[in-house]
Amino acid sequence: MDTQKTRILIAEILGTCVLMLGGPGSAIFAFSYADNAGLGLLGVSLGFGLSLAIMAYVIGPISGCHINPAVTLGMFISKKIDKAHAAMAVAGQLIGAVLGGGIIAIVVSSADGERGQFAANLYEKEFGYAGLGAAAIIEIVLTALLVIVVLATTTKGFAPGFGGLIAGLTLAVIHFISIPIDNTSVNPARSIGAAIFADGSFDAIQQLWAFIVFPLIGAVLGAVVHKVLFSNND
Repeated sequence: MDTQKTRILIAEILGTCVLMLGGPGSAIFAFSYADNAGLGLLGVSLGFGLSLAIMAYVIGPISGCHINPAVTLGMFISKKIDKAHAAMAVAGQLIGAVLGGGIIAIVVSSADGERGQFAANLYEKEFGYAGLGAAAIIEIVLTALLVIVVLATTTKGFAPGFGGLIAGLTLAVIHFISIPIDNTSVNPARSIGAAIFADGSFDAIQQLWAFIVFPLIGAVLGAVVHKVLFSNND
């Protein structure tokens, strides 16, 4: 493995791990041990958005800071990265998500051992969410939005230096919209990193397929829409 591929792998591991700690981690710790800590929907959404924004400026020059297989797919379809970059990025994202989820799980286990939902993505109405149909629509549409925004920040004419901020704010808005629907995925790695540590009574693993398939469909849609909008600017 050459040096550049190794750097992409490590950067995406770091970035995705931080996203897990800043997003699901903030929700799990605040709701479990600090009587919500005043976070609520706003705080958790900002936890995700700020984590992405921070990492965009830290690892963006190395890997692009995708920290999301759907974003990597959109970048690959749009021919902004090659196969080797995409493969290293996705590998790093999956490792980073499991690493981040594992760190959270160790902290939870050391405290009381009750993992509960573990901020996993769910669609079943019995758990208070909106159902499979609603989850499918929201994940496809909002992942497409995220991919369009990320791709737009790489086009000619976009204000230099603002890409990370805009992507982070977009992710926060996405969470404002969709946490009540399915706890917001738009990121298969994030969903995997939470589902594997969730209490089995929530069936997070059985529902995980939806949060892999629908974001990836959204990524393809986002890449197509971006191509239509910015075909003369790439």
